Amino acid sequence: MSGSVKDVQSKAELDGLLRSDALVILHFWASWCEASKHMDQVFSHLATDFPHAHFVRVEAEEQPELSEAYSVSAVPYFVFIKDGKTVDTLEGADPSSLANKVAKASGAINAGEPAAPASLGMAAGATIIETVRELARDNGSATQIKVHPGLSGALQKKIQQLIDSNPIMLFMKGSPEEPKCGFSRKVVDILKEENVKFGSFDILSDNEIREGLKKFSNWPTFPQLYCKGELLGGSDIAIAMHESGELKEVFRDHGIESIVSNEVKTAKPDNPDGISENSGLNAALASRLKMLVNSSPVMLFMKGKPDEPKCGFSHKVVEILREENVNFESFDILSDGEVRQGLKDYSKWSSYPQLYIKGELIGGSDIVLQMHRSGELRKSLENKGIIKKDTIEDRLKKLTCSSPVMLFMKGTPDAPKCGFSSKVVNALEEEGIDFGSFDILTDEEVRQGLKAYSNWPTFPQLYYKGELIGGCDIVLELKNNGELKSTLSE
Repeated sequence: MSGSVKDVQSKAELDGLLRSDALVILHFWASWCEASKHMDQVFSHLATDFPHAHFVRVEAEEQPELSEAYSVSAVPYFVFIKDGKTVDTLEGADPSSLANKVAKASGAINAGEPAAPASLGMAAGATIIETVRELARDNGSATQIKVHPGLSGALQKKIQQLIDSNPIMLFMKGSPEEPKCGFSRKVVDILKEENVKFGSFDILSDNEIREGLKKFSNWPTFPQLYCKGELLGGSDIAIAMHESGELKEVFRDHGIESIVSNEVKTAKPDNPDGISENSGLNAALASRLKMLVNSSPVMLFMKGKPDEPKCGFSHKVVEILREENVNFESFDILSDGEVRQGLKDYSKWSSYPQLYIKGELIGGSDIVLQMHRSGELRKSLENKGIIKKDTIEDRLKKLTCSSPVMLFMKGTPDAPKCGFSSKVVNALEEEGIDFGSFDILTDEEVRQGLKAYSNWPTFPQLYYKGELIGGCDIVLELKNNGELKSTLSE
């Protein structure tokens, strides 16, 4: 070993290094992280001082399989491996601690002794001292940055900037003035009742942010409420914290003061339904509308009846509810002009159909369709106790049958995250075969469950009409034999 740093590009390459008896030190880094760059200089100098150890760099976002294997959630991150076992780790940019751990793991000092930078050798000592100064100057107390496999550095930075743009930040559907779903509207109302200033971002306006934030926060639905950069949760959590008084305490603990503003309108104590005085609704109509939206756990206000819809949008929502196997009641707004006009004021939603779950407005046909396609509608119905939550077996069965040809892969067809997945994508595309895909890196439950479901331990996995065809080797063999297209069209 020459004392140089080696970049590994695959798990197989790392496994080869781990078969040796030497100490292996992994540095998980990201190109966009300044702290990683500073620590990389220290890492390189330490490699010179300890030439009998393997110093290995792993780009965390480009090697999600390795990042997951070593539970990497932030960069820089260091793993010390001896005889195939992890003996120590270090998270964050701490040059002195890195040097100390390297010296201890290599046997250069005893476990109870500190490693002073000057004692580490000509290469590392001065670099460590300078790096400590640079980190203090550049980052203050921030010594680590969260990394999220599957998200680009640019998107992570954009999301983090949005989250940090206001002390209280709400990612919602629509705007505070015009919420596009009942859950978002409820959280807006809560924040107004708490009399706090907040920023918002309409996730319907930017699908990249919408999908990226789910991975960034590890929270699959919206709205999402943040306080001083920390995720509090969605509508159910916000409601529970508000009702218990905990939300007010969280805001106070973070130095967020209540405001008094003419722009903030809240329901008065003698107006518990939250109907504003300017809504144009009298008490009798408001009471009737409240009774109607709560008359069934799932209530659809539509044009016509489920068996005879009077508009295409209403027809579409009926189809979606039936696909979800949901029992629901409906009200034909064409039969009652007072309800038709009054409900627009009551819900602050100007069109039909309108879907309610447990008295909360979900939205119109566009919102319901989006939620249905993304799986959010089923999750909402499950969370509200309307339908029984799928077992993992039920979920996997639906996923494997969600497209006639279905590929479970690492990454997406446009951006595969492993060479085997890329080869299968290329084989299918070269044969002109349409297929659906699922990124198993985004869902650990699916990733682990599918291994047992299919009795196939690796990915990618290709299915046809719910039946497993095989992995990369089998797909390539079928293609080379001219049998792939016929196998996937029988």
